[in-house]
Amino acid sequence: MRPSAPPGTVLHVVGVHLLLEHEGQVLLGLRHPDSAYAGGIWHVLAGHCEDESATACLVREAWEEAGLVIEPGDLELAHTVHVVDALGDQPRLQLFFRARRWEGTPELREPDKCVTWRWWDAEELPEELVPYTRAALDGVLAGRPYTEWGWAER
Repeated sequence: MRPSAPPGTVLHVVGVHLLLEHEGQVLLGLRHPDSAYAGGIWHVLAGHCEDESATACLVREAWEEAGLVIEPGDLELAHTVHVVDALGDQPRLQLFFRARRWEGTPELREPDKCVTWRWWDAEELPEELVPYTRAALDGVLAGRPYTEWGWAER
């Protein structure tokens, strides 16, 4: 049995994100319009941690979503976003990892979640991009390791 959190503690969801870069471009996926989150908007490959480490989760998600093989040792933390989307939503810690190496070409393996993968110039990202993802990519480009998103509205 796992111990419960101390009184007053709010548990946070941990999300992992793949910052896959190639020749000055970043891989983004267009979320399916019927997706529960960010339908019709561009986002990096991402998922939520289950009963696993953050890097193990990202390795699993990269394979499940895009057929990419990444070794945990080839991932490095590039940026962290502490986000709350709206009043009453559960806070999330979003970890963005860079992959130094990977095998495979991105393919659609979960068409109910993502309708296409596309490489975008890192400095000319699409207008319709998940806001905290844009904040993270801006932070990476500026050399900042951490961003808070949505807390001011609480």
